[in-house]
Amino acid sequence: MFCNVSNDLRRLFTCAIVAISLSGSLSGCASTSVDLPPAPEGVMPIADLARNLPPYRIQIGDQLDLRFILNPELNESVVVRPDGMISTSVVQDVMAYGVTPAELKSSLIASYKSQLTKPELRVVVKNFAPTKVYVLGEVNNPGEMVSVGPTLSLTQALAKAGGMKDSAETRQIIILRRGAGEQPVLYGANFDSISSGKRAMADIRLAPYDVVFVSRSAIAEANKVYNQYFKNFIAPSIGASYSIGNKN
Repeated sequence: MFCNVSNDLRRLFTCAIVAISLSGSLSGCASTSVDLPPAPEGVMPIADLARNLPPYRIQIGDQLDLRFILNPELNESVVVRPDGMISTSVVQDVMAYGVTPAELKSSLIASYKSQLTKPELRVVVKNFAPTKVYVLGEVNNPGEMVSVGPTLSLTQALAKAGGMKDSAETRQIIILRRGAGEQPVLYGANFDSISSGKRAMADIRLAPYDVVFVSRSAIAEANKVYNQYFKNFIAPSIGASYSIGNKN
């Protein structure tokens, strides 16, 4: 009585052996030296950094104060709804999500002109809603990553997730983003180009509610196949069949 290994298992085992045999050459190609400028001795002043930041764009959940200079009786506080709109006591359904406070001010002035001769107001972001991204897959602490202010960059999100496991596929990280009409769009990011110092711009800024998925590397997947289908199943079966065959 001898073990009859199916063709599918044979193929899986063959793929595992080939992938494992390539692990040495792949790891050897991963490390390359890159000449980088030395880190500056001083830290750039915060004011200089702020001048180079893009203007803040209103997020869902932000609390806004609308203050009318000539008509203080119309002052009110509103929260940006899940659909991105705000409504006041005078106007309804004004898009606030994704625009700057100055752009929202212009939209509100245009809407209030039907009620006021010369509307003058200020839009003040009183409370900022926390932004959220989600990290899944081959990281040590997957889950929801919450921050206040600008959304996390890719490396910041991975750091908050406890870093990547040794089994992670670092060259192809998948980012799922909801685009226009809530249509999901997939993007790829290469962490190796950041960690090797080759391309700093690869550390992209994530969008609110992005889902970052770190998949399993081919080597880790091959090891999983080996453990599941060969080490824990095929090898014991071969050993048992061999013993039975000797007794006969």
